[in-house]
Amino acid sequence: MSVRRADSLGGRAAIVGIGATEFSKDSGRSELKLAVEAVRAALDDAGLTPADVDGLVTFTMDTSPEITVAQAAGIGELSFFSRIHYGGGAACATVQQAALAVASGVADVVVCYRAFNERSGRRFGSGVQHREPTAEGTALGWNLPFGLLTPASWVAMAAQRYLHTYNLTPEAFGHVAVTDRRHAARNPAAYFYRKPITLADHAASRWIVEPLRLLDCCQETDGGQALVVTGAERARDLPRPPAVIVAAAQGAGRAQEQMTSFYRDGLTGLPETAVVAGQLWRTSGLSPCDIDVGILYDHFTPFVLMQLEEFGFCGPGEAADFVADGALPLNTHGGQLGEAYLHGMNGIAEAVRQIRGTSVNQIPGAARTLVTAGTGVPTSGLILGTDG
Repeated sequence: MSVRRADSLGGRAAIVGIGATEFSKDSGRSELKLAVEAVRAALDDAGLTPADVDGLVTFTMDTSPEITVAQAAGIGELSFFSRIHYGGGAACATVQQAALAVASGVADVVVCYRAFNERSGRRFGSGVQHREPTAEGTALGWNLPFGLLTPASWVAMAAQRYLHTYNLTPEAFGHVAVTDRRHAARNPAAYFYRKPITLADHAASRWIVEPLRLLDCCQETDGGQALVVTGAERARDLPRPPAVIVAAAQGAGRAQEQMTSFYRDGLTGLPETAVVAGQLWRTSGLSPCDIDVGILYDHFTPFVLMQLEEFGFCGPGEAADFVADGALPLNTHGGQLGEAYLHGMNGIAEAVRQIRGTSVNQIPGAARTLVTAGTGVPTSGLILGTDG
């Protein structure tokens, strides 16, 4: 089984282009238009044209189908198109799918994209409004009648247990929020540009669902982000330094549900992240001490702490101090709390910028970046690196 041995994907593909729209609260245009703008920007960045593209990958919960985006962006024939499940957990898996297609010869140039009007249109933070009868809906049915209606309420259950187990206060989560906003304050593309916060600001923000405050929860954003993936050999002939896909992985844990996995043996960790971490370390041959920058999915601050612990950067219950000490450069774009909530795709773009040396919060000598996708759901992750 692949969860017990290294795979052979690493080093065979690279991200060669990144492109995004502006990040706003009211884009004033359709999600399809946002997707096409991001795709074209990413191709321009890569030095490629729509005619070069033969593959597209996106998420489920996307209103812009691959064939529609291809038509609107001027892309011709497609030999590969794919959608990944589980919302934000899909972000890094889109790149994995693209890399698999390129490495196997199914496609030559694959664009991964995500675009939505998540503030002015459908707001994921508002929770469950309507569900068709499904097995997933049955699982939610054990929690919704008791008032657990929104993502924040689902995460609050695990967050409360985490604080209790390790004898911590909600200030532990504030270190993540302060770090993200410090980086966002220096990022002109971020919604919270020039708006850093303090631990006191975090503690003064209103409760959403105890122990989560407003500043523990990611924002809601309109916008689009796209990434271009091609083979490692071809990547060397393109204008930008390639961000080589050193390792890529997906993971689902035992007793996995979509953010309501409350029947596991414990609630203080993220087993799906442990699956991803194990595969990334096995395939890359790297360890936490080899990572220069961490771009960790931050829809809610407690899950950033748990991710750090699952990846082995620190011990259980130690992540708040780890973040406060600045032991690992974290979410240098400002994260989803500070820059934008694009289901993690903007985080992958930041990892590419760190490898290129072009981030507004550049870490000198960054050669290996870890990127994670949405947690609490089946998830995914990447390690990106320089070429050579």
